[in-house]
Amino acid sequence: MTGIARAQRSTTAPGPGRRSLRPSVREALWGFVFIGPWLIGLVLLTAGPMVASLVLSLTNFDLLHPESIRFVGLDNYIRLATDPTVTESFLATFKFALISIPVTMLASLGFALLLNSPRLYFKGPLRTLVYLPIMIPLVASTLVWLGFFNTETGWMNTILKAIGLPQPDWINSEVWIYPTLTIMGLWAIGNFMLINIAGLQGVPTELYEAARIDGAGAWTTLRRITIPLISPVLLYNLVICLIGTFQYFTQAFTMTNGNGDPNNATLFVNLLLYREGFVFNHMGFASAIAWLLFVVVLVLTLALFGFSRRRVYYAGGER
Repeated sequence: MTGIARAQRSTTAPGPGRRSLRPSVREALWGFVFIGPWLIGLVLLTAGPMVASLVLSLTNFDLLHPESIRFVGLDNYIRLATDPTVTESFLATFKFALISIPVTMLASLGFALLLNSPRLYFKGPLRTLVYLPIMIPLVASTLVWLGFFNTETGWMNTILKAIGLPQPDWINSEVWIYPTLTIMGLWAIGNFMLINIAGLQGVPTELYEAARIDGAGAWTTLRRITIPLISPVLLYNLVICLIGTFQYFTQAFTMTNGNGDPNNATLFVNLLLYREGFVFNHMGFASAIAWLLFVVVLVLTLALFGFSRRRVYYAGGER
């Protein structure tokens, strides 16, 4: 036995000049090994292109004439402040955001409350039905919605005509185009709904029981218990919805073929960026637009976090 123990010690003990790593260091190294592919992808596919676009925004780079590239400094950013099309595109994006974000947040919360109700039967299949549309490619679903909102043959106006209501021009009207896009967006609120359901299921049931004993109604329970306790989830959905709205592109491009009709009402920032970079080949100016969009979204996101600092409840933390 003594010989075996000595042999085991000789095999496990570090030899001369060798230093054994502490367990925490070994775990950290293994962690870097496992996240290495993601870090490589981050550098090559995200950070690298961001740095390249920042450099290009300081040049007059043209896709058709790359050999004539030259440094122009802040000229592209000065043009941003004076180009009326840029201002128009940001205004269109803000108008759409003011309609789309509140409706999306309310609809996703409403579906979550409904499909999380203990009195509802077949909750699993119903949740699947609400989530499934998000799996349909955006271009295909947009084409379906174009047919649905068609002024002459669309189902929407056919239904409105049957019940004696006016039939608006959903797609070609500056007034109705934002409600149209908002309704189309409700087709894909499955992700927000599932996140809200996860938040609702984390609310302690004993709080609802205590509220019922105290005589609180459904509205009071929702306002005083449900909303405060799922406020971190609502903030997350709000931030994601804000970022997604300012990145809006596919639906508007499919509807107008990149023209921004009607009367540039759908010329959102991402659509303008695409047009400047890949239609007019002004890649330097398009890069400047991209960085302005990044700064605007960053400022709005930070403002949301600052505004919600004392309005979002984190269990175990400060309000």
